[in-house]
Amino acid sequence: MFLSKRLGVLGATWMLLAGVPALASSASPLQAGAARIDLTPPLEMKAALGGYGARMSRPATGVHDGVWAKALVLAQAERKFAVVTADVLAFPPGFKAAVIRRLATNALSAEQVLLLPSHSHTSIDMMALHPGNGFGIPQAGIFHKELLDETADRLARVIGDASKNLVAVTAASAVVSVPDRNRNRRHGAAIHDTDLGVARIDTLDGRPLAVLVNWTAHPTFMDAKDMLFSGDWPGHLQRTMEALIGHGVTVMYYNGAEGDQSPTPPSDCASNWERAERYGREMGILAWRAWEKVQPRAVTVFDYHTETIVLPQRQPHPDFMKSGGAEYGLDPARMKDFLDRLVPSATHSTFLRLDDWVILGVPGEMAAQLGLEAKLETRRITGARCVTIGGLADEWVSYALPAEEYRKGGYEASMSFYGETLGSTLVEGVVRCARRSK
Repeated sequence: MFLSKRLGVLGATWMLLAGVPALASSASPLQAGAARIDLTPPLEMKAALGGYGARMSRPATGVHDGVWAKALVLAQAERKFAVVTADVLAFPPGFKAAVIRRLATNALSAEQVLLLPSHSHTSIDMMALHPGNGFGIPQAGIFHKELLDETADRLARVIGDASKNLVAVTAASAVVSVPDRNRNRRHGAAIHDTDLGVARIDTLDGRPLAVLVNWTAHPTFMDAKDMLFSGDWPGHLQRTMEALIGHGVTVMYYNGAEGDQSPTPPSDCASNWERAERYGREMGILAWRAWEKVQPRAVTVFDYHTETIVLPQRQPHPDFMKSGGAEYGLDPARMKDFLDRLVPSATHSTFLRLDDWVILGVPGEMAAQLGLEAKLETRRITGARCVTIGGLADEWVSYALPAEEYRKGGYEASMSFYGETLGSTLVEGVVRCARRSK
């Protein structure tokens, strides 16, 4: 029986909605709509799998399980916001703009949409979606215009579908501590984020409409030799919860500050695919148990805000060629042009709040220590207790580490492209975004 005593960790720590201040209350009830769409490219498109340079941009050979995008549209009076989760590696700078252009005229602005990829390493390659990627380096990814158009079309479509049938809803959230399911993958580093967050959104008659799940770990059970499309363990988590809850509920997963966080693998599985399925199912059961205890109520706070973050000067890490550069086929002569064309000089953070539930949008892959700092400060200034990091939000800029970890080097540091102050810059920008929300 794979449902072992490890599932007993659920009872560790609870933070539930209670007595939330009406910071943005309105006579109009909150409305919501949810939708999903299959993002799996047809095999004849020859789409590459992202995540490992050793794949050399070879196309996927089949589909193990489909990769999906899901949208939750929230509306109150004239205000509207869309959260989109996707079982993909990441989105490059410029991709979100392509989605916004495809939305119906004046439907939603960029500030009203938050894209949250799961970071699956057996899904659509981020660099294949980057319109500025003209380098033609197989290890780093090759631009694929047909795939960009197809993926952006489908994300715009799922946002439109979720907007069509808005209904009045109730909501509530919880965070539980799960101490033994992830770890810090950097040598000598012990900090890891044990928060499993669940937000429940029901219709007024009690029907489950959508669930948001936040857990921090890389979806990397499969390696460079595995060439089938898959959502990895987050895909299994979502399907498990949808089967347990029923009623056509839409379960949406998004990652946290996972830059140095790996899942703790099951020890008695025969293959990478089995490890991913078992881990996803067990995490799905833990999240479902948390969901069962949440009691939705009328929403008194619906708030969102986007803040620009000016990034430090772009620069390769001194260790770049030892790890990241070697894996992705890059050389020092081309690095300046590569960084100037593919990573931005400025980015943004988007804040979303539903009563006690907060998503702090963080572009790129932030280390857990920085994510915990941002969550702690946001709880202090907002009073919200269920604060989550939306990792890789809207666009991938690079890894972000604390200065001392950046100086230690290693793979994550070599893939951090703005020097040792990037981590503190992002934390300050994310917290400033939360502070300036209504």
